[in-house]
Amino acid sequence: MARTAPNQTVGFDEPSVLAEARRRRTFAVISHPDAGKSTLTEALALHARVISEAGAIHGKAGRRSTVSDWMTMEKERGISITSTALQFGYRAPDGTDCVINLLDTPGHADFSEDTYRVLSAVDCAVMLIDAAKGLEPQTLKLFQVCRHRRIPIITVINKWDRPGRDALELLDEIEQRIGLRPTPLTWPVGYAGAFHGVLDRRTGEFIHFVRTAGGATIAPERVLSAEDALTIADAQWTTAVEECELLAADGADYDRDTFLGCTTTPVLFTAAVLNFGVSQLLDVLVHYAPAPAAQLDTDGEPRRLDDPFSAFVFKVQAGMDTSHRDRLAYARVCSGSFERGDVVVHATTGKPFTTKYAQSVFGQQRTTMDVAFPGDVIGLVNATALRVGDTLYREVPVQYPPIPSFAPEHFAVARAADAGKHKQFRRGITQLEQEGVIQVLRSDLRGDQAPVLAAVGPMQFEVAVHRMATELHTPIELEPLKYTIARRTRPQDVAELQAQRSVEVLTRADGAVLALFTDRWRLAAIEKEHPDLLLELLVAAA
Repeated sequence: MARTAPNQTVGFDEPSVLAEARRRRTFAVISHPDAGKSTLTEALALHARVISEAGAIHGKAGRRSTVSDWMTMEKERGISITSTALQFGYRAPDGTDCVINLLDTPGHADFSEDTYRVLSAVDCAVMLIDAAKGLEPQTLKLFQVCRHRRIPIITVINKWDRPGRDALELLDEIEQRIGLRPTPLTWPVGYAGAFHGVLDRRTGEFIHFVRTAGGATIAPERVLSAEDALTIADAQWTTAVEECELLAADGADYDRDTFLGCTTTPVLFTAAVLNFGVSQLLDVLVHYAPAPAAQLDTDGEPRRLDDPFSAFVFKVQAGMDTSHRDRLAYARVCSGSFERGDVVVHATTGKPFTTKYAQSVFGQQRTTMDVAFPGDVIGLVNATALRVGDTLYREVPVQYPPIPSFAPEHFAVARAADAGKHKQFRRGITQLEQEGVIQVLRSDLRGDQAPVLAAVGPMQFEVAVHRMATELHTPIELEPLKYTIARRTRPQDVAELQAQRSVEVLTRADGAVLALFTDRWRLAAIEKEHPDLLLELLVAAA
């Protein structure tokens, strides 16, 4: 398993675009906090031989930090706050050569909006489940997004090296609670907390794991026959074989059509912190995960993979390099071939956009990207004109659907701690708004010096305050507001709503007019008294 150059073809034609697209695997890892998402991301990079040692999320002695969690707050708190892209080449043991575009997402519910944006850019998702806790609230929410977007899901039951629940019980929970039929590809030999390895249901072989010191390096694997497995694992092997026979009798075998049709989910068992089961996941991604397909435009028409270049921006991030105050726009290539230096069209403005600073991203590390194909994520530096949801194209115009914003549930007025820094304050708030760190609501009544910050969760406020102080050198003060509900309304309804008690109407940067309410009872009362007013639910609104 060796690292290969992600993009090797120069001077390509249409057939090579299709061939390169078939090599791509673009997926996100989603889960509830603490299920081991960033640990799994690190382990995948380790097994692909793109890093020599796996980092630790919580700064374990002698271990470096993970490549995907690079922000200061992420290292201090041991959580993922922002989505990260990792691109690397991988050659499977059978010689299949792929380019992996792995998107690590925040697990914390407060950053659901960032995860939602990332899920618009992937072809598949790896749903990570804690063996002891099973399906948790955030996992369920993210699954609903995947179901809405028709994203196939590979399920990984993690932390099998620790005490946890019964494997069959976990499969029953998946089927009963989310309606996906589990079709295990591997099966644990040994109960949770006493993990010997896995039975590969496709070959009948025993993949036996050997522990390494602290799990920092690749765990050696021994592939043994059923006869040899019986001498090593004895009763645990016999139990695993019997359980697999039950699964086969119940029809719980992998089927590609139902997997891609989002009605079944292949399942693997891992202990990512010890690098157990990770190589099997990589090979499943290579051989089972879907390659890029045609993307639908705003009219519902597919843009073919071999049509001229197009891409859409799903994330904007600043502050990645403290020595250079640049801003990186992440764009998913949807069609055609991309060459650094290409002049493309920004669909929103119709203006040309030069891509001479295109980069490939590996966590916080960046290298020049010369070529890219459908499925790839390209980083466009100093792209100040680009916003989340923007479309880029060459030759044949196209517009991809916008990425909706989540319904905010927390609101606070922001003011500069130093009134003399009003210009820096406005620039900083605008930057965070454009990145999607926080939603910013404005009104003539409050003015530019006291915008309302709106968030899905309160931790977004902490990130905004931290970044304003450390990166933008403009400390801010927040005054919490009592509003808890936002609804979309119309300009013609503003005057009537503003006249109501405990209601405020503000405008978001995308032009959406939002009415804020203190609670459900106040909203219900106004809906009853004024049935002609438009009070529309936002995405993910309860």
